[in-house]
Amino acid sequence: MTLLSRVFGLLRDIVLATYFGATGGTDAFLIAFKIPNFMRRLFGEGAISLAFVPVFSEYKENRDKAALQDLVNHVAGTLGGFLLTLTILGMIFAPAVVYVFAPGFSKNPEQLQLTTDLLRITFPYIFFISLVALSGGILNSFHKFAVPAFTPVLLNICLIASAFFLAPYFDEPLMALAWGVALAGLVQLLIQFPSLIKLGLMPIPKIKRGHEGVKKILRLMIPAIFGSSVAQINLLLDTIIASFLITGSVTWLYYSDRLLEFPLGVLGIAIATVILPTLSRQHARKSPEEFNITLNWALRLIALITIPACVGLFILAGPILATLFEYGKFSTIDTYFASLSLMAYMLGLPALITIKILAPGFYARQDTKTPVRIGIIAMVCNMFMNIAIVVPMVILDYEAPHVGLALATSLSAYINATLLYRGLRRGNVFQPESGWGAWIFRIIIASIAMAATIVWLNADATQWSQWQLAERIINLAVIIFTAIGAYFLVLWLQGLRPEQLKKQN
Repeated sequence: MTLLSRVFGLLRDIVLATYFGATGGTDAFLIAFKIPNFMRRLFGEGAISLAFVPVFSEYKENRDKAALQDLVNHVAGTLGGFLLTLTILGMIFAPAVVYVFAPGFSKNPEQLQLTTDLLRITFPYIFFISLVALSGGILNSFHKFAVPAFTPVLLNICLIASAFFLAPYFDEPLMALAWGVALAGLVQLLIQFPSLIKLGLMPIPKIKRGHEGVKKILRLMIPAIFGSSVAQINLLLDTIIASFLITGSVTWLYYSDRLLEFPLGVLGIAIATVILPTLSRQHARKSPEEFNITLNWALRLIALITIPACVGLFILAGPILATLFEYGKFSTIDTYFASLSLMAYMLGLPALITIKILAPGFYARQDTKTPVRIGIIAMVCNMFMNIAIVVPMVILDYEAPHVGLALATSLSAYINATLLYRGLRRGNVFQPESGWGAWIFRIIIASIAMAATIVWLNADATQWSQWQLAERIINLAVIIFTAIGAYFLVLWLQGLRPEQLKKQN
């Protein structure tokens, strides 16, 4: 389901690139969309998933159904009241919010006003999607993963439909996309209700001062909001700086980030979503050995797929962007600049996915302070590297200074992942099982073979731009599937078998 949502996400981005290109107006919409999306990561995936799920799992293991329903009701009431207030304030003070997130737009009053108008429409998305995250946390705790993982598909469908069917009726077509975002939030929430009713845990919002479970979740939420979203905060800092760079920089970074999000979502977020309830349950049962086995299994699995994904996307950055987006208003120049930042992001893909796996090792044990401390260190490093890399690029008049932002994000991700790993090791929470060296060696050898295959089959950038859609798709598919075949063939020749991928209990 996560893979399906990412495929629809790519279809959405293809539509946006073709119809709207990389313009000042597109930059405005992407900022207006990024702000509630950023807050979704903070209050939704960050706070709810990582603070609510461990406490909910503890209640599920140790208390009766009535106590579980009571917790759900009071969390829904408290969260809903806060989000409603936040939404109203965000809409009222939209100009100030835009100025904080994209201060570079202040030099263009028209772009600033357009972004403000769009944000007032998209901001309610944070209210709906955070409640979607709460509902998804309940379902995931009962190992009901399909519906929560499917909901992002609805956002993409709404945006695609808005571009095709609503945009022609607006003087500013981008307004149709903003209404598509708002509608998607409501639809994503409604689709959760049948599954919640079936479980007998449909939230009935209530507010009670001093509720034991809510207080515990709130204590975990505050650091979780920051600690789980360091990567998003780093991307936000990139956006702020990009708003001062040449027109199109925000859009180039956006499309690069979208392709980064594809493997990050399919691998990192999907596996993290699955293992968090499992780790929380194992911690509640006081089963450290099972806890360690689960973490080892998840890390082995992501290493097997992340390393070749990083190599393949790095080499094929240009061809993939050309095949997906280089139509209509998205030009060859846009493909070139977006491919540079995509390659920089790909260097950090292994670390970004590793963070998604290691962080639940802390949150499942209701330790949110350590990831926060590590997150602060990583974010400060990212800020300094942004300045240290981008400013010299601007001074030297480098054609693509936005690449420095992507590179700084990748480097800070390795700092974050390394510190998380050290924290788990020092706390005797995680111990690498035997065979890790041989496992990585096999993957590297197979990835080299895969890279050689891609380079051998790949055409130059000019040829990709000259090909029509069908030719691009066919050639890209041949390269990708041949490369995948080469990768797994070399792994098989080294003795890797499918049964070795199964989690050992």
